[in-house]
Amino acid sequence: MAEIKPMALIESMKKKVCMHSDVYFRTNKQTGKVTTGKLCYPSNQPASTQQAAVRSRFVKVAAAVRAILADPTEKAKLKAEFKAQHTYGSLFGYAMHKLNSNYDSNGDLIAG
Repeated sequence: MAEIKPMALIESMKKKVCMHSDVYFRTNKQTGKVTTGKLCYPSNQPASTQQAAVRSRFVKVAAAVRAILADPTEKAKLKAEFKAQHTYGSLFGYAMHKLNSNYDSNGDLIAG
């Protein structure tokens, strides 16, 4: 397969070009590789109770991660660990992965 060098405009894009577009752009920050994807057959159904529970849990855990990243000492500690790994492309994503197991299915902090 041929390797493509995208023009500078596409290299800096992320997410959608406009709200009507169904093509998404993503740039891997570590490798610089640009990938695109298209959302085919999006669902028009309302979220199920299970999907709503997952979204609610995500919101709670993400708020907790933002609070932890707001603390300079915790952020510096996580940043050092983040730079030593190559699986996650963002500090927030790495923190979500690392801290996700500390929360139960409702998004409440597990004691202990």
